[in-house]
Amino acid sequence: MRNILYGFIVLFLFSCHSPEDMEGPYFGNGIKNGWADQNSIVVWTRLTKNKEAFFDGQPFKEISKEQMLDLAENKNIEAIYNSQIPDDLSLKDMEGYCPGIPGEVQLQYFETGQPDKAVTLAWEAVDQNRDHTFQWKLEGLNAGKSYQLKILSRPVGKEQVSDSIFGSFLLPNEKSSSDAVKFCVVSCHDYNRRDDIKNGHKIYPSMDKMAPDFYVHTGDIEYMDKPNPYAMTEELMRFKWNRLFALPFQRSFYNKYTSYFMKDDHDVGFDDSYPGRDYGIVPFERGLEIFDEEQFPSYKKRYKTIRWGKDLQIWIVEGRNYRNQNYLEDGPEKTIWGDQQKQWFYKTVENSDATYKILITSSPILGPDRKNKNDNLSNANYAYEQTELLSFIKKQKNFFIVNGDRHWQYVTHIEGTNLWEFGCGAGADVHAGGWKQDDFRPEHKFLRVKGGFLTVDVERQGNKPSLTFSHCDINGNVVNQQNFTSTN
Repeated sequence: MRNILYGFIVLFLFSCHSPEDMEGPYFGNGIKNGWADQNSIVVWTRLTKNKEAFFDGQPFKEISKEQMLDLAENKNIEAIYNSQIPDDLSLKDMEGYCPGIPGEVQLQYFETGQPDKAVTLAWEAVDQNRDHTFQWKLEGLNAGKSYQLKILSRPVGKEQVSDSIFGSFLLPNEKSSSDAVKFCVVSCHDYNRRDDIKNGHKIYPSMDKMAPDFYVHTGDIEYMDKPNPYAMTEELMRFKWNRLFALPFQRSFYNKYTSYFMKDDHDVGFDDSYPGRDYGIVPFERGLEIFDEEQFPSYKKRYKTIRWGKDLQIWIVEGRNYRNQNYLEDGPEKTIWGDQQKQWFYKTVENSDATYKILITSSPILGPDRKNKNDNLSNANYAYEQTELLSFIKKQKNFFIVNGDRHWQYVTHIEGTNLWEFGCGAGADVHAGGWKQDDFRPEHKFLRVKGGFLTVDVERQGNKPSLTFSHCDINGNVVNQQNFTSTN
């Protein structure tokens, strides 16, 4: 396992500035990166008025689900705010407020151990129309290498630096490399269901101790359709994103690990969202856009396959952008993935010579799932597309499915086939549920209705590649393990 070297010398190697006399802009939401491959990565940041979010602000007013549904349908903007914010207060008075601010940013980076080759990019103004964010796509990087980076901020038209932040990332190795690889997968955690009230979610320091090579969030990163507040306007959606990313545990982890961020329904608006299912005054398509182009590192297709050395290739797939409506009659035209994404998937899997192939999806394909659900491939009303994909997967060797969405940890194996699915579970115990612990089905090889995360290790023992899936609790303790050995 590689351990990313993080920031231990950057204070001496990058240019130094003193921000004590400045009033911002700051980096209250830290750094995120995404879509890394052998030679490129996208780096994201946001400028904030304050160093930290206003976590000592006032709580939102509770409203019933029925009231929420009425507001969402009737699209009364004034009522959306007045029903959730106490009288004589405004959004800036509320808990977690983290406003953006105009300013300029500059990125400096170098390959770890080579500070003399540091690259300094030009100052750039953040995009005020995209929540005061800015993104860089770094290209021409070296496969398998770790990089240190520093981002500086300053007010528009000023030369004095007001704040700086450090980060790091690791790029995938070339396909010839047999080095070990470790990665973590999480799902389903929002601000209101964090298990460390002051700092965020405990899984982040637990994963940090493991020093993974990369990390995947499968979606439901934040719940727009859950209270405090129900985010039925763009402003409220941004409020919830900014508040979540200001939590210390999240911010610290994202700053220094290679990440792949996926989305699911709650990130966009309503539960089980699809085209035409808008949330309040935010159209479904606008919810997609805010996620894809503003709040996370951008990549046009939102699906990608990445080789991590000789023995591992992963497929990140998109489950919201290309789907049609859930209520349509099942058949060849009903889809979650869309034809273009499916054809890409078939072709790239067939062309891969990686020892292990792992499909990472925001929602289950095998399940089992609850009978009242109808928005994923394990549900009966998507049986046609599920059969289509599984027919292809059954023909593959050493192929595995990893998924999020479900609030319980599980391993499903269909006896007599090569079909395996590993559900990572929700990111906190308080967020777990939706399945009964004693409802252990024949296809279950493991079931745990608690929070935590999944780790995946690929390594060689002698010259034999091995793959290990480990379910961990929120503190990083292994609660289940499944190992596979290949003769490839």
